Amino acid sequence: MSEFTTLLGTFAKAVETNDGGALAGLFTADGTYVDYFFGPYTGAQAITEMLQHFHDGGSNYQWQFFDPVSDGRTAYARYVFSYRSILPECLGKPVVFEGMSCFKLEDGKIKHYSEVFDRGMALAQLDFAAERIKKSLGKWSARTLQGAEGKAHLERLRRLGAA
Repeated sequence: MSEFTTLLGTFAKAVETNDGGALAGLFTADGTYVDYFFGPYTGAQAITEMLQHFHDGGSNYQWQFFDPVSDGRTAYARYVFSYRSILPECLGKPVVFEGMSCFKLEDGKIKHYSEVFDRGMALAQLDFAAERIKKSLGKWSARTLQGAEGKAHLERLRRLGAA
C-alpha cells in the first residue's frame, strides 16, 4: 500500500469518526483544508472545528476514495461521500455525491486540501428550496469569479467582446 493510499484511509476514517485531532495531524502546522461547502480552514484548531461542523449537520458518514495518484508533491483521488442529515429541516435525508480531491503534500503531510463536487446535487438531495440552493451556488460562483484565475478568464472574455 502506498503512503498516499494509507493517508487517504486515515483521512477518511478521521472524518467518518469525527476525530479532529487525527485529521488535523495529517496536515502541516499551517495546512489548509478547503471544504467545498464551508470554505477554507487553516491550522489544526480550525480544521478540528470544521470537522465538528460536519458532524453538527450529519451522521453516518462514509468517504470512499478511488484511483489515487501521487507524485509525492501533488495527489488526486476521486471519491464517493455519503451521510445522513441531522438538520431539523431535513432530518434523516440521505446525501450521496461523487467528487475529486486534490492534495498538495509537503514532507508526507497535507499542506493544502481542496475538492470539487456538485454542490447543487447535494443540496437538492436535502430538499432545500430553490432560492436557498441559488443563494449557496451564487456565493460560490462569486468566489470563483473573484479569484485570480477566474478574473483572468473573465478578462479574456471581455476582450473577445459580445458573441
